[in-house]
Amino acid sequence: MERRRDLLAPPAWTNLTLALKFRRMFRVALAAAVAVLMTAQGAWADEGMWPFDEAPLARVHDSLGVTLDSRWLDHVRDASVRLTNGCSASIVSPNGLVLTNQHCIVGCAQAVSPAGSDYVGDGFVAADVTAERTCPGIQAEVLVSIADVTTQIFLAGTGKIGEAFATARQTAIDDAERDACGGDTRFRCQVISFYDGGQFKVYKFRRYADVRLVFSPELSAAFFGGDPDNFNFPRYDLDCAFLRLYEGGKPVATPTFLVWSKTPPAAGEPVFVSGSPGATDRLQTVAQLATMRDVTLPLLAVEQAELRGRLTELAEQSPELRRETAGALFEAENTLKLVQGRLAALRDPAFMAARERDEADLKARLAADAPLAKQVGDPWAEIAATQKTFALQFVVWHALESGAGGGSDLYRYARDLVRAAAERAKPTAMRLPEYADSRLALDEKALFDAKPVQPAVETMQLEFWLTKAREELGVDSPAIAAFLGTESPEALARRLVAGSKLGDPAVRRALWEGGMAAVVASDDPMIQFVLKTDPTSRAARSVWEDDVTGPVQDASERIDRARFNLDSGLYPDATFSLRLSYGKVAGWTYQGQDTAPFTTFAGLFGRATGAPPYQLPARWTGRAQSLDPATVLDFSTTNDITGGNSGSPVVDAQGEIVGAAFDGNIHSIAGDYTYDASLNRTVAVSTVAISEALVKIYGDAALARELAGG
Repeated sequence: MERRRDLLAPPAWTNLTLALKFRRMFRVALAAAVAVLMTAQGAWADEGMWPFDEAPLARVHDSLGVTLDSRWLDHVRDASVRLTNGCSASIVSPNGLVLTNQHCIVGCAQAVSPAGSDYVGDGFVAADVTAERTCPGIQAEVLVSIADVTTQIFLAGTGKIGEAFATARQTAIDDAERDACGGDTRFRCQVISFYDGGQFKVYKFRRYADVRLVFSPELSAAFFGGDPDNFNFPRYDLDCAFLRLYEGGKPVATPTFLVWSKTPPAAGEPVFVSGSPGATDRLQTVAQLATMRDVTLPLLAVEQAELRGRLTELAEQSPELRRETAGALFEAENTLKLVQGRLAALRDPAFMAARERDEADLKARLAADAPLAKQVGDPWAEIAATQKTFALQFVVWHALESGAGGGSDLYRYARDLVRAAAERAKPTAMRLPEYADSRLALDEKALFDAKPVQPAVETMQLEFWLTKAREELGVDSPAIAAFLGTESPEALARRLVAGSKLGDPAVRRALWEGGMAAVVASDDPMIQFVLKTDPTSRAARSVWEDDVTGPVQDASERIDRARFNLDSGLYPDATFSLRLSYGKVAGWTYQGQDTAPFTTFAGLFGRATGAPPYQLPARWTGRAQSLDPATVLDFSTTNDITGGNSGSPVVDAQGEIVGAAFDGNIHSIAGDYTYDASLNRTVAVSTVAISEALVKIYGDAALARELAGG
């Protein structure tokens, strides 16, 4: 297609490195981590988020003295759940009961709260199964098999270049997914790439489209300490929630589940985390890391800081708006802290020097293997050459494509309807990947499920996105003229939200089923806005994929070919695919200060001040005396995790669940780029604390009995 580069020219300014203040804690923590930075040949004993078919059983035994077998792995895998909202979970009863984090289901709790109720702030306890509420847009997926399809994917593109290569490879991916699922709609099959495209595997998931909310504590109990305590320890959070899987209107029978531990783990005890970490960048080149440091992260930090401010201001206007903004505000605060921490890591000269040494070592070993060096060439130079284009085009791609809509559900509905109408008319191999046949069932669920629309939040999100796009691309940018015309961001956002009927799932279904004819004929202003602007967004995407991600992927595959041949014991970067990490319950020592691995209910009440963010719900303060103060509430472990692991089960060597991961400590923020077993910690809520709170605080003895097997 014509990419309309005149519309996609970067702004006149190109230096995106903006002055930001960062906590000294980040800088010092990174310096400590760099001192023990691993190389590819000498990874930390507990390091790695390992695919289940590559689980390092020998390393586990050598590090922890634990012998795991295929039966243990299969059991844990079959009880692990991936939620399509970006979190992890686990099956914990034979009746389809699923444990995850409260912060993973805030969107669901918001959506199912009836008028006058706030299931986010006040919590939710289903009296029985008839009171369990359907979570819109969330699908649960359980991995059932993994098959390596690397050879057929690579062979499909052999001898082809450009569009012919992309089409051939996508056809092979579609064929692999279709063959794996065999037309059985109970399953979803997904080809996932590993090692920057050096390996492809088809993951077959049992899918559950009907997921219902069973229990969620109050926000002030689940996120006690708020943003000040986020990414810190000690923590005193009951960050848990329960869902249930349904099929045919009835709870699903799940004979494979994790047995609920009635005792907390002990210090030094081996533990395992089974979840779906989202993304890490541990295999990126120095040139790529420098671009993230100088271009990507500074821009995102400024945006997130301003977005947090706007959401906070909106939330303060009324209790209802406080409820409606809770999920978006948590995400903005969490993202800002992550971005700032990662930026601090990449700005540390010692950290970058260590990565440079690691890269130079790999290059030297490759040069010593002349045949392999001839095959691989110099992909590092090729990736470095793309970074100028990256720096110029990132702001364009971000403003017009990846960040388009600013999180607005109405905009997302409209773009999905417009794009799906165009893409479904094509052979699946010619479509955008998100509209391939294997994705359509999930696309339909996201569109058809009923979910309340919050006009005030929608308007703010659209206004913020359009304002930042104009600021970043420039008032005179042709792309901004195409999006705004003669309207201001504020007026356009108000008009689009006020006039749109896309909040009605029946309207969305009719447009989906009517195809392009119905979409074009629609008088919905949001649909018409996307019809007008989507060619510009697609053009930005095309330039980005052709000039940045395409060349980088090709070069990265050859770097990983070198790694495969020269290194041993590698694990792939996270890709929101099921992984196993191993470690032990442990605190840490930093700057001479010891941090114990456990917190208790006694510590929770000792920390409570009665004022936010250290204010407990009334039912907690009224029933404090009923709790055993010595009960372990949260604990820390050496497991290697990242974003997407939220809700992951923490399992002991016997395969029993002892907790659910919900955070990392401040040192773990640099875990995108490296892992330090002396400092990086996973933070989890214990099963014993959940059980005690269910009975003594929430009076939900039935749920506690189900967990206990009674």
